[in-house]
Amino acid sequence: MMDIKYDKDGLVPAIAQDIATGEVLMLAYMNKEALDLTLETGIAHYYSRSRQCLWKKGETSGNIQEVRGFYYDCDGDTILLKVNQSGVACHTGSYSCFFNQVMGAETGADTISKLYGIIAERKANPKEGSYTGYLFEKGLDKILKKIGEESSEVIIGAKNNKEELIYESSDLIYHLMVLLVDQGVTLEDIYMELKGRMK
Repeated sequence: MMDIKYDKDGLVPAIAQDIATGEVLMLAYMNKEALDLTLETGIAHYYSRSRQCLWKKGETSGNIQEVRGFYYDCDGDTILLKVNQSGVACHTGSYSCFFNQVMGAETGADTISKLYGIIAERKANPKEGSYTGYLFEKGLDKILKKIGEESSEVIIGAKNNKEELIYESSDLIYHLMVLLVDQGVTLEDIYMELKGRMK
């Protein structure tokens, strides 16, 4: 039985974290109804303090949070949701709400996660002049053709020098991420597959 301590307004802070990368996505608040709906549906629900109403994350944007883990801290006054984020978490269009960096270094997982989020956002909300949007518009065959081209260039780059290998590998990873988003494959799907091979 959970022992959640709500504040005087009947709310408890809830942190959403990307289950695949560990990146903190956002902080929101839940009342008991939002908490119950989250557990019942497996989709994150929150309570808006400004609008004074219950809201389902991604209800209008489509950027839902599928809850894969639900935790609360030792004092019972903070909730941690480990989620599979569709699209972006922040209303600004950023993958995470925590993009104002004061200090600290970004990890490789952070970079991959942010790139995936940007690509997902371009698919959900096409932007004129965007190369990513162009790939989605042209469709699967175009994306696959680019992956084939970039794979060949990685081979050539490896034969030439380290710098070229890095450059061409980055191109390949980017186009592979476009394919994953296009086909609805999440980073968590990939991480779980890789985890299964670590034996």
